[in-house]
Amino acid sequence: MRIVAQRVSRASVTIGGKLKSEIGKGMMVLLGIEDADNEEDVEWLCTKLSKMRIFGDENDAMNLDINQIEGSFLVVSQFTLHAMTKKGNRPSFIRAARPEKAIPLYELFLSKLAEISGREVQCGEFGAMMDVELINDGPVTIIMDSKNRE
Repeated sequence: MRIVAQRVSRASVTIGGKLKSEIGKGMMVLLGIEDADNEEDVEWLCTKLSKMRIFGDENDAMNLDINQIEGSFLVVSQFTLHAMTKKGNRPSFIRAARPEKAIPLYELFLSKLAEISGREVQCGEFGAMMDVELINDGPVTIIMDSKNRE
């Protein structure tokens, strides 16, 4: 499971011209699920995200987590995070999980993130063509892969 987490001052998802979700201060999370992922990957990433201290304190040092700033999450599924680009010029997505595996893990990720963090979790729509807007605060962008925990 691979994520790109961005500290945002605001973010939103629009589908077909209609606003689906939006948050103010918090974290925009792009979530890529691969075939080898399982519930343990979900648990590990949700715990890390919930405790990640990437928000500025009174001295602008990154010492605060999302709870301390009373922020929200916006999670968007993005299979392209598992693109393989070594051969040719067209990315391959064979490592990305098929919907029958990815959708249950995506839904588990959403509920587990809300449970562990105690914060509001907004989301996009799995498999939809989405317009994602965000104001990256900092910019702060963190990439994590549950298969590289060390």
